[in-house]
Amino acid sequence: MAKQAKTAIKTKDAQASAESKNWTRVIRAVRSPKTGAYTFKEAIVHKEKVKQYLSGK
Repeated sequence: MAKQAKTAIKTKDAQASAESKNWTRVIRAVRSPKTGAYTFKEAIVHKEKVKQYLSGK
């Protein structure tokens, strides 16, 4: 029975799962001007705008 419930969940949200594949987690290293240490900034960006995000615009 558990397999049937799992399958039902997959087919119900097929469109939502297809749309979620268009998003990417981007991790960017940013250098602090005060200390010179690196920190990491995370963002979830649409896959078509990754290069724009990484370029800093």
